[in-house]
Amino acid sequence: MSEREQLLRDWLNDVVPAPLDRIAPASSDASFRRYFRVWFDGQTRIVMDAPPDKEDCRPFVAIAQALRGLGLNAPEVLAGDLDQGLLLLTDLGSRQYLAELDERSVPGLYGDALEALARLQIGGDPGSPLLPPYDSALLHREMELFREWFLGKLLGLNLREEEHHTLDHVFALLADNALEQPRVWVHRDYHSRNLMVTDPDNPGVLDFQDAVVGAVTYDLVSLLRDCYIAWPRAQVEAWALAHRARLRALGMSGLDDADEFLRRFDLMGVQRHLKATGIFARLNLRDGKPGYLRDIPRTLGYVLDVADRYPELAGLRDLLRTRGVDRWRPAP
Repeated sequence: MSEREQLLRDWLNDVVPAPLDRIAPASSDASFRRYFRVWFDGQTRIVMDAPPDKEDCRPFVAIAQALRGLGLNAPEVLAGDLDQGLLLLTDLGSRQYLAELDERSVPGLYGDALEALARLQIGGDPGSPLLPPYDSALLHREMELFREWFLGKLLGLNLREEEHHTLDHVFALLADNALEQPRVWVHRDYHSRNLMVTDPDNPGVLDFQDAVVGAVTYDLVSLLRDCYIAWPRAQVEAWALAHRARLRALGMSGLDDADEFLRRFDLMGVQRHLKATGIFARLNLRDGKPGYLRDIPRTLGYVLDVADRYPELAGLRDLLRTRGVDRWRPAP
């Protein structure tokens, strides 16, 4: 048993009100955090282990409380040692949206997820000091992951000067698109692996510690153009426009033009999927997590689908196709 595991068990023995019956891994994510499920006295809880030299769990605690205050089903923090990076949380179960989604279940599951998202976007105060802004610097840092980790390090491409200029232009366009939108609370990773099927109060919402104040379409495109599961474009656009109508009915301004909303939604998706592609490459190369490579064809497919429909993205489309990036697949 490692020193860290012993620390966790000793802490649990202090905070759990009965002897532990069992402890087992619950899930992992794309960070340094680990999650364990513990059983005691006929109950279960989740332990979050966030090594303090790698992760700060304070934002998780503050944002969990804020989300619960808005009526979202986020875990309740029952105990914590913030200096050691240990939290004891309520257990939202093991039924991840991704495993439950199919053509039969998607209307109900996405209906619940979109209702919860509207609650977040309408209820969260964009002027609150709790969340940092999703500003131009952060948007650009995210997109640079695509250039550095995917194109440069994973594919080994040595871009020409004009190709760098193309990426610079597209990144600026995508950042401007995000910054021009109505500002709301943004979960920043609102998708099928971070939503749990719960009864009652579906969905359970996880992995929100990186939340920001940003564009109204960001979480929407994260959900509807999910990096891990894809739906027909016509259905995605119908869901997006229905969400726009819901927000307008709830009093949000700046959403008058449906076509402009879809344009903002599409371009916001390109920003997210460039970032995700870079992160997946980094997870493989830096963190030894090759499983995410199989999702890159989907994220690149989203980028190319949108680039094919918008003249302002023609340079990006041509770069990806000329360099054969559109045909890239992970090794079997």
